[in-house]
Amino acid sequence: MKKRLIYVFAALIGMYSCGDDFSETPAVGALSDEALANTSGVDLLLTGAYSALDGNRNNRPGNQFGVSADNWWLDVMSDDAHKGSNDADQEELFQLETNDIRTVNSYFRAKFAALYAGVNRANAALNVIQGIDTSTLLPLEAEKLTQQEGEARFLRGHYYFELTKIFGNVAIIDVDDFKELEFNQPNDGPAWEQIESDFQFAIDNLPAVRADQPDPGRPTAVVAKAFLGKAHLFQQDYTLALTLLNEVINSGEFSLNPEFLDNFTTSGENSPESVFAVQFAADDGFSFNGNIGSTLNFPGGGPFGSCCGFYMPTIDLANAYQVDPATGLPMLDMADNLPVFKNDYNIQSDQAFEPDTTTPVDPRLDYTVGRRGIDYNGFGEHIGKEWIRSAPVDDISGPYLPKKSVYQQSEIGVSRGQGGWGEERSGLNYNIMRFSDVLLMAAEAAVETGDLATALNYVNQVRERAANTSVVQAVDGSGPAANYQIGLYPAFPDADFARDAVRYERRLELGMEGHRLFDLRRWGVTTEVLPTYYANETRVIENFGPKVLPYQPHFDLSPIPIDAIDLSGGILTQNPGY
Repeated sequence: MKKRLIYVFAALIGMYSCGDDFSETPAVGALSDEALANTSGVDLLLTGAYSALDGNRNNRPGNQFGVSADNWWLDVMSDDAHKGSNDADQEELFQLETNDIRTVNSYFRAKFAALYAGVNRANAALNVIQGIDTSTLLPLEAEKLTQQEGEARFLRGHYYFELTKIFGNVAIIDVDDFKELEFNQPNDGPAWEQIESDFQFAIDNLPAVRADQPDPGRPTAVVAKAFLGKAHLFQQDYTLALTLLNEVINSGEFSLNPEFLDNFTTSGENSPESVFAVQFAADDGFSFNGNIGSTLNFPGGGPFGSCCGFYMPTIDLANAYQVDPATGLPMLDMADNLPVFKNDYNIQSDQAFEPDTTTPVDPRLDYTVGRRGIDYNGFGEHIGKEWIRSAPVDDISGPYLPKKSVYQQSEIGVSRGQGGWGEERSGLNYNIMRFSDVLLMAAEAAVETGDLATALNYVNQVRERAANTSVVQAVDGSGPAANYQIGLYPAFPDADFARDAVRYERRLELGMEGHRLFDLRRWGVTTEVLPTYYANETRVIENFGPKVLPYQPHFDLSPIPIDAIDLSGGILTQNPGY
């Protein structure tokens, strides 16, 4: 089906082109530049560049789960998610959760190498494109070649964006470096100039709208504009970010789905809310076409006998969905010390427990956090501890399960791919960016430029969809599963209030989607937010705080993997503090 060809093409590319790893000399291949010097050959190379979006490939170095496109394991370093399972399982991930940050950690190595694989595959396509004499092409072929160059530049920009937001100072490998096999380049600083150049080229040369780009897995000019706007937001260039993001919003290309859940179902894939997504599949009999990087992130047992019990929402995240009963708004004034929402931590499945159905909560809670007594994605009532893989007391996993990354029971036939030992290969697409994210990025930029009215409008659009979406129903069919309430902000009285509201809304809307750590880093609040989270989480999981080392400011950039530095012969330099 939709991904099988990607892996066939990728295998062919492996015969021809670049070694995917950083500082690795490419093998001599069977396919020449001359054989690929046409639009069909370039499309073959582009397919390989797209296939690198999921990070999975043969002979990958580092931890196999560290390549994951959804960045779930980086969420574990934030206040949104626990590692899950027991502490000894995937010890390197336990180290990341507890701030034992080591330069030899193979999760960093895997991600670093996977993203440079994407860079090199994009450069492979660009190298061939630049060698084609366009004067020999028919006009339509020349136009297509220009669009293909736009796609390659967009993908390279994306891979450099991911490298920069994770590692900060990264090496730029351009097409000339690729052609001359000069992969060993210094990491003098962030790649923003290269990222902006690549996204701008894509804006100028990709098909303008979706109608002109029928393959939903490929970007348009509007998609590239959204990514360029995000790049400027990360650099705190708020005026230009807002201009670009407003143009995306006003383009009419995207809109919010009426149902919040549609963003996390197979039937809702490539919807009007999906700006750009990794195209996974599990309906073709090939389990490797699913999301292998997120294999661990299913109930440890549970309703379909899955492995492995990782990526568990924190108590702190669940607490955040409580609302003021009078207004249905977040309790911003209590954000640092919210009441503990009732949960079944350390209560066995055969012990009585009734979920809280009276405390007013945002309806997005039960589409994000799997909690006992509430329906779990159509598989029936979540029965608690028996679905949680951890030791009875000592491990620091919480009582909750992820929901957004787990398919619905009604779509198990098209969404479920399996590996060995109960491992899951979900076929759900991963939205690298969706329209609600665009709205909230624009709201953030609007606050910082003093346009509180625009920020209010965009935040309330997101909240209004949440207010009008269908809610999770009680398993006995008696009505809503909880006391769902949500209201709109009547006004943003000042910039400080607006800033808090926008940032809080991002957590509610995008929780467990791989954005939280980067938001905290971008806002410069990790040293305030994370120690508060450690203390709050320890109110319930008593041994959590004692296991977590103090957060250090230099953790805001992840370390350059030490073996990459060694392989470079010291050309790469380590980020400060490591």
